Amino acid sequence: MKNNSSVFIFLDEETQPFGEFYVPINFELDTTKLVDGDHVLKIVSKDPNGKEGIRKIPFFVRNGPSIAVEGIAENDIVDGVIPIMINAYGKGDQKQFLIEGSETPQSTPAWFWAIIIGFIGFAIYYFTVEMTRGI
Repeated sequence: MKNNSSVFIFLDEETQPFGEFYVPINFELDTTKLVDGDHVLKIVSKDPNGKEGIRKIPFFVRNGPSIAVEGIAENDIVDGVIPIMINAYGKGDQKQFLIEGSETPQSTPAWFWAIIIGFIGFAIYYFTVEMTRGI
């Protein structure tokens, strides 16, 4: 009988473990072979006396292109015609960064326009006050 505990590693709802090891272990989980979305890593351990322990670790995989949506958000209440902009871009590979398409264009926020209008309004006011003083 071994003195070390053993662990069985399951992914999602699989009934067969993809790994059985004696602890301590180090391994790499290759998420590129998983579909995007929610997954659960389930680790079942057995000590030398046969007692079991279970730990579940939920995680989210996003290997595919990132999708950015502007104009509507989750659980928004909307009506009428809604302009929506969608952009999807991938990371490329780990050795080369893709510049083209890696940024999502966004509309100018309303607070920016409020600052610009306030600045122009103050400039007009200041110019008008200074012009009337000279007369």
